[in-house]
Amino acid sequence: MSRRSNGLVGVWAEMQRQQQRQMEAEARRRRQEAQQARAYQRRAAQSHREYRQAEALRRTEELDAQVTALQGLLASGSLAPAFRASSLMRAEEVEPFSPGPLAQPVPMPDFAHYQAQGGWTAGRRAQAQAEARARFERDWHAAQAAEAQRQQQLAAYQREYQQWADARLAEVRRHNAGVVELTEGVRRRDPDSVVEYFSAALYASAAWPEDFPRRVAAAYDPAAGQLVLDWELPSYGVVPEAKSVRYMPSTDQDKETPRPVGQRRALYREVLAQCMLLVLHELFAADEPGALDSVVLNGFVDGHDPTTGRPGHIHLATVMAPRATFRDLHLARVDAGGCLTEALRGQLSARPDQLTPVRPSRRPQEVGNRVVTHGSDEEPDLYDMDPIAFEGLVADLFRAMGMQAVTTQRSNDGGVDVDALDPAPIRGGKIVVQVKRYRNTVPPTAVRDLYGTVQDAGANKGVLVTTSKFGPSSHTFANGKPLELISGTELVDLLHRHGLRGRLGDGVPQAGAQPTPTVTDTRLPADYNILGMSWTGSVALDVCALVCRGNRVLSDDHFVFFNNPRTPDGSVRALPATAPDKAAICVSFDALPAEADRFVLVAAVDPEADPDADLSGFTDACIRLLDPSLAELGRLEVSDGRPRETALVLGSFRHRSNGDWDFVLGGKGYTGGLEELVQDFGVEVE
Repeated sequence: MSRRSNGLVGVWAEMQRQQQRQMEAEARRRRQEAQQARAYQRRAAQSHREYRQAEALRRTEELDAQVTALQGLLASGSLAPAFRASSLMRAEEVEPFSPGPLAQPVPMPDFAHYQAQGGWTAGRRAQAQAEARARFERDWHAAQAAEAQRQQQLAAYQREYQQWADARLAEVRRHNAGVVELTEGVRRRDPDSVVEYFSAALYASAAWPEDFPRRVAAAYDPAAGQLVLDWELPSYGVVPEAKSVRYMPSTDQDKETPRPVGQRRALYREVLAQCMLLVLHELFAADEPGALDSVVLNGFVDGHDPTTGRPGHIHLATVMAPRATFRDLHLARVDAGGCLTEALRGQLSARPDQLTPVRPSRRPQEVGNRVVTHGSDEEPDLYDMDPIAFEGLVADLFRAMGMQAVTTQRSNDGGVDVDALDPAPIRGGKIVVQVKRYRNTVPPTAVRDLYGTVQDAGANKGVLVTTSKFGPSSHTFANGKPLELISGTELVDLLHRHGLRGRLGDGVPQAGAQPTPTVTDTRLPADYNILGMSWTGSVALDVCALVCRGNRVLSDDHFVFFNNPRTPDGSVRALPATAPDKAAICVSFDALPAEADRFVLVAAVDPEADPDADLSGFTDACIRLLDPSLAELGRLEVSDGRPRETALVLGSFRHRSNGDWDFVLGGKGYTGGLEELVQDFGVEVE
């Protein structure tokens, strides 16, 4: 007799089948993931190979392009426009007068806007009308006073502008007269004028690649009408050592195929010959005054004499070219080496790669008058200096300061003009340098861009060098960061201290720069007071002032601190402190701008002197109100600093309706230093 199943076996069987199906599904999922991973790895490997192969091809194409450019140096260079003295002339133009807000008259109050308030009774209405009339008359007199002050400031600014414009125009006319005199000197065959003119022609030429040297020493023989000059030639490294680049997948490395030694040597010799012919072409093409009957050209490189081992100039080519002979040449079609050695009967080193010298027929020192070397005795004007030469000068400065420094290539430099390395332990390291040959104030965006470059390059420090200056926003942003800002005046001082030369124009404001008031730069404003700041504790502080309307500074130029020591009108300026004060601010409250109603004093830890300090050491602080004779008129107590805070609002003077300025104690502290504080007052810091 059979037994009836109670269903448990079927349930167990179904559970086993479900488990089996889950295990098979999991196995299929793992197989699919493994297949996808292998496919991804194949695609990644293929993409990596394709990228590396494309990169190797790009490098090979760059090498080919360099060689092509070297081979066509003479043909392309001879198409460049000839130098003319007229290119040195400056337009007799100056920046137009732009008074800005001073051009807008102060709006006068309208009595129709002063409605009498109240008036249930005749007496009350009369009183309300009298009060409205009084408010109108008070505001009208205030507006009249503000308008009179605006007109005075406008007239003063107009006078200062006219003085600047007259000086600028006179400087331009002196320059142009100098160019005319130079041209006349060339026509008279004055040796100094001839040398200066043709040196300028070579240096200003657009025919030369940016990485080619431009160094010349020259003298002129007026009796023979002959210019004799030494010209620096490019070194052997100008010809690429590699011929091509190939990617090797088996080792995942690039392999450079070297350029055959004979091919590289022949190309270098051809480049030298082209350089010599191109210099001659530019000299004769620039000779509009007709001063050159012939040119003696000696091409040299810096190196060590292989016979003596001493460093010096190694002459690799020399030629004496009469004008008549050179004029008959078709440079776009000649073989450069044959033209130089046969048609012009010059000499070209047989092995320039080994610095085998030739003997010049005549040297500038043998002419008998003064030899002029480009950029030698005179202080070069940094404003007019060639950008490449200016970057080289900055690199020379860093080397003179004991660092290693090289200028970068003009393309793909990542925003870096000079790479420097400070070998000093602890404080040294990699430095990225940007160079701005500006006449106007460097914008804050340039400083922020430099900070990004420092981070991207992993450098220890960034340095921004300019011929101009930086505004308060730039200094505030750089505060506490690994950035150093070097203005034009600081740059000139550094150059002179390290035996280099440079100047900033002739001390006259340049076109494009807004004139700044200079009449009162060295004099204190009338009816002024001195606010002397003292405190106990050893913390090093910067005491600053802000001229505000409400809680907003009028402009960046109205933020007076260590890198902006005065407001544009001179009503507020920093002064050297006299004991017992540790800081001092000069202010003429009556001369503050009409729209200003608040004068704020702040203090912040100096991050360079005390990078780890806070304001807990700022105690027993006070502000002494002094007259011009430094007699104390009053004393204002201010709040002590607190731990972790690095900046503090000491207090502010508020302009009351009666014309007085009352002091209101501050006390708000900031942990983010001066940068965080000034952001609260509208100074833009990103």
